Amino acid sequence: MDLSKKKCIPCEGGVPPLNEKEVSEYKKLISDDWKVIEKTKISKELFFVSYRQTIDFVNKVADLAESEGHHPVMHIYFGRIVFELWTHSINGLSENDFILASKIDKL
Repeated sequence: MDLSKKKCIPCEGGVPPLNEKEVSEYKKLISDDWKVIEKTKISKELFFVSYRQTIDFVNKVADLAESEGHHPVMHIYFGRIVFELWTHSINGLSENDFILASKIDKL
């Protein structure tokens, strides 16, 4: 399954977060750079040569996040970005997090 071809669906809560088995299956569909944090988030760190390259990539991710209606937390440094994804309304991981991760991988 190519998650990058799917669209994030708004989540208003009321559904359970993915369980460990589901997270493990979705994790296989994104790059190995993504790490599962405390069973409730996924995180990825990227490095860049310059601040300009870092900000250019941040802007691409921001545009993607707006089009998907699903927004990562981004920690921005001079030549580094750390992404954190989780679905806030369920305080855990949903398919949306893996869809957005897959799309970030393709940028």
